[in-house]
Amino acid sequence: MKISMAINYMGDPKAAAAEAHDLESAGVDIGWVAELYSFDAVSILGYLAAKTDTMELGSGIFPVYSRTPTLTAMTAAGLDAVSGGRFVLGLGASGPQVIEGWHGVPYDRPLGRQREIIDICRKVWRREKVVHHGPSYDLPLPEDQGTGLGKPLKLINHPVRESIPIYIASLGPKNVEMTAELANGWLPVFFHPEKAASVWGDAIAAGNAKRDPSLPPMEIVAGGALAITNNADEAAQIRDGGRFMTALYVGGMGSRGKNFYNNIFRKYGYEDAAATIQDLYLSGKKEEAMAAVPQEFLDATAMVGDEGWVRERVEAYRAAGVTHLSVQPVGPDPLGLIEKVKGWIS
Repeated sequence: MKISMAINYMGDPKAAAAEAHDLESAGVDIGWVAELYSFDAVSILGYLAAKTDTMELGSGIFPVYSRTPTLTAMTAAGLDAVSGGRFVLGLGASGPQVIEGWHGVPYDRPLGRQREIIDICRKVWRREKVVHHGPSYDLPLPEDQGTGLGKPLKLINHPVRESIPIYIASLGPKNVEMTAELANGWLPVFFHPEKAASVWGDAIAAGNAKRDPSLPPMEIVAGGALAITNNADEAAQIRDGGRFMTALYVGGMGSRGKNFYNNIFRKYGYEDAAATIQDLYLSGKKEEAMAAVPQEFLDATAMVGDEGWVRERVEAYRAAGVTHLSVQPVGPDPLGLIEKVKGWIS
């Protein structure tokens, strides 16, 4: 098991680089940089590549709609080059609010687009002449489109690696099945160690049955808040810190009829809570929505408590198949926490 962590880059990039350097020294194996409607992740990842030596750096995630497939492949190859072969390409569909609201692109065919992009990226990295004619992407364009002058091309540079790891952020059964079939790794959210198999187990098994034997086993990145304390009230307060984001996503992301996160909660067995959280959040009652988040979920997904409890939760993630434990350390000595957990899982 390895340790991964999101790197905060919303402020000063130099501070993010200093943090990444410290995390690398503490034993973090991979640092993730998100790309929202913020600074682009590529600039930050390139800067971090120059300021770190051993830690892998991942896009967490590049939305598949905001770049052409070949630009995604070129960007990944470039980041892999400047990092000396340490880049991980995290991809995902994001959501219609961001894709249509910020990028102005129709949110269509998310599953099919990801499948095609994976195929095109791997062709680019193998330096094949890229020919791809799928439902979403035509390379090169047919003669009756554009100028008719397009022709198959291959990447000019020789990539550091011809097989850069691709991790997919997926939630729905068909998307998770595709991830298990094609991707190197999976980036789930709201991963409950004891309940995840009941939601995604069949999809993962179906994808694995179609997986190319030349691909290594799929990695799984999941985790949560991390804190060691013997103070029960303090532990409860830290766990409650997860209420805001849970209520935001389960209650406020998407519409009543299309909220992927709400569906996960229903499949976990929290049907009544999922409906209540959504009703309250969409009615503007955000505090009440936060209060409706099941305590059992917060307790199970946070690695927060006395040392014995934290070790138990870490092992629960391992038992659930997690290979990269994602941590969000809380407390006065975050690096010490990381070093301690690193010692356990090593």
